[in-house]
Amino acid sequence: MTVAFPGGRLRAHNGGMQRNAPTDDIDESELTVTPPKEQAAGVTAVAVALRRAVSDMGVARTARTLARVNQVHGFDCPGCAWPEPTGHRRPAEFCENGAKAVAEEATLDTVGPEFFARYSIADLADRSGYWLGRQGRLTHPMVLRPGDTHYSPIPWDEAYRLIADQLRDLDSPDEAVFYTSGRTANETAFLYQLMVRSFGTNNLPDCSNMCHESSGTALTGSIGIGKGSVTIDDFAAAELILVAGQNPGTNHPRMLSALADAKKAGARIVAINPLPETGLIGFRDPQTVRGLTTGVDIADDFLQIRLGGDMALFQGLAKLLFEAEDRAPGTVLDRDFIDGHTAGFTDYERHIRAVDLDTVLTATGLSRDELGRTAELLAGSKSTIVCWAMGLTQHTHAVATIEEAANLLLARGMIGKPGAGLCPVRGHSNVQGDRTMGIWEQVPESFLGALDREFGITSPRAHGYDTVAAIRALRDGHARVFFGMGGNFVAATPDTAVTEAALRGCALTVQVSTKLNRSHVVHGATALILPTLGRTDLDIQNGVRQQVSVEDSMSMVHLSTGRLNPVSPELRSEVAIVCELAHALLGPGHPVPWEQFRGDYDLVRDAIARVVPGCADYNTRVRQRNGFVLPHPPRDTREFRTATGKANFAVNELSWVPVPAGRLILQTLRSHDQYNTTIYGLDDRYRGVHHGRRVVLVNAGDIAELGFRDGDLVDLVSEWTDGIDRRVEGFRVVAYSTPRGNAAAYYPETNPLVPLGHVAARSNTPVSKAVTIRLERHIHRTR
Repeated sequence: MTVAFPGGRLRAHNGGMQRNAPTDDIDESELTVTPPKEQAAGVTAVAVALRRAVSDMGVARTARTLARVNQVHGFDCPGCAWPEPTGHRRPAEFCENGAKAVAEEATLDTVGPEFFARYSIADLADRSGYWLGRQGRLTHPMVLRPGDTHYSPIPWDEAYRLIADQLRDLDSPDEAVFYTSGRTANETAFLYQLMVRSFGTNNLPDCSNMCHESSGTALTGSIGIGKGSVTIDDFAAAELILVAGQNPGTNHPRMLSALADAKKAGARIVAINPLPETGLIGFRDPQTVRGLTTGVDIADDFLQIRLGGDMALFQGLAKLLFEAEDRAPGTVLDRDFIDGHTAGFTDYERHIRAVDLDTVLTATGLSRDELGRTAELLAGSKSTIVCWAMGLTQHTHAVATIEEAANLLLARGMIGKPGAGLCPVRGHSNVQGDRTMGIWEQVPESFLGALDREFGITSPRAHGYDTVAAIRALRDGHARVFFGMGGNFVAATPDTAVTEAALRGCALTVQVSTKLNRSHVVHGATALILPTLGRTDLDIQNGVRQQVSVEDSMSMVHLSTGRLNPVSPELRSEVAIVCELAHALLGPGHPVPWEQFRGDYDLVRDAIARVVPGCADYNTRVRQRNGFVLPHPPRDTREFRTATGKANFAVNELSWVPVPAGRLILQTLRSHDQYNTTIYGLDDRYRGVHHGRRVVLVNAGDIAELGFRDGDLVDLVSEWTDGIDRRVEGFRVVAYSTPRGNAAAYYPETNPLVPLGHVAARSNTPVSKAVTIRLERHIHRTR
């Protein structure tokens, strides 16, 4: 059955404080809902990918470009960070959403000076992020000066002088914020943090602060390194894989191939998520005839857990493992591993044995049978992997939840053995590499000392601002310059009205970008847009083709080489932008050889080899067929570089998210036609939502109990103690398979509902998966 919704174009507001990103150029009256799909990928995915690619790039450019995605001598997909196979690579080593990401970047459409002459900043501010992103590649550096109504062209040298003058005019370097997106390559990231620290601040927030910061915090305490402990080859050797709080079919589609291969090798797979996600139900591999015709049922079991219930699940499973060990001593817990490699087990055991299973069932919404089945699988598996993503990291108790996942594996000795380990699945293609290269506001002394010795500088030691702290500093006037190296800061961050007001209060905002987005129209008194090369673009410096390198989600570092002719001669590489700005800012006498680095990226990698742990002989090893894997002591040698010298069991009081009467707990999520804040289209094919985005997915029982009907038009209002009415308007209620009391809606449309102070303990990650809301009938307001 297809349901069509009547209605006009809608706009979101935030309690009258400030208008949020507009949606008037998205006609939600065309929105329809059909039953969710039961198979991911397949022929439809191939058709959609090719149609999008040809539409944006043309036939010849599509063939030339897609053939090089994720290939040994090609370029790294600008989408997710899922690793390439270490053995044979398929001719089409990309997914539907990877093809969309490539097409989005390699489009032949352009946004040049004539575009900005036509559209005033007021015109652009009234456009949706979807419309802005579809206009094409930026071609020229542009400036918006105080009092201007339009962006206008500016020469590169003048743009650099403007930025340098504004930065030098600050009372302190700490009044500047230098943000970074995960698409920044290793060479750029290394030089960027070097420039920022040479300038004198550690204000280096990045997108990690909003996604896997909770994972890094938890894993550093548990195993001594903030990265996952598995490789892609471990999936083929795993007997059991838990996939928690993750939607691979949309967010990391190539992961489905690894899961399908694991399944064929005999692995059992358990999906743990509030929503049934199509990719974890069924997968039709478009790379093979058999895959297209028969498909694979990925998940053997689906635990439809309540939002925020994962910590309770992991503690409940641990309690059942202890009880199984009592029944058959020496068969469940790995006592040799526990005694030889861990600390804190006695306190952990005491705490877990006291856990009340009835409380676990209440917190998770699961049955005793579901809990028991999963515990039996864990007890019987000789090699277990636990994977997770934002569904675990964006809760107030996220760090503790991930510690509990680590506790489970430590108790079973599942670290440092084939087919087993912890697997945080990173979202952006080089977000992990950026952190390795020093993009972090809390980088350790060992890194700073090596940086200072290599370049003869004195790096600041005081910790800088993370993303949430940066917004507060900008809001309160403690920071006055914002520099964004990629990304879409406005659309990615919480509390939209507060973030937009904070940026509008800046003396200068600078965005290094490939395409137009919302952050370009939410600007400071002076604003700059600096257009840069993308992953697909040919990068020539001093007459020599350059390559960059990236790190995937499993610590593999490899080269990426773009080959497309840039759409404009005015585009500059991110490396060139950083080096040229650093020269203007720090002066010709600065000890870092910025001009040499700009002209030869091998020299950058030589410096990385001398500074960054695990990167020795970088230039040689990165040119190997698959690149090289960074060292991971827990995985490689069962060495744990923690304060105790061992892996640490954590003890956490049980926490979950109760649902107040008459309210819902909302999670924000992506549609299938979206990657992070980039909206490719208006269809969420797998969930059955078409031609629109302003929907809220709610359990049918909750819809009736709250006095609404499927298809009603409502406002979402989040409730907090600060008294601010955070509201987004005009959402269609869609009956969907969610746990009672839970709801889901897309971001960035729902980002205004998440207060700046709603963050995870210890990691300071915005909590976008546990937002208490009420539904109110929508009353159309004329403007």
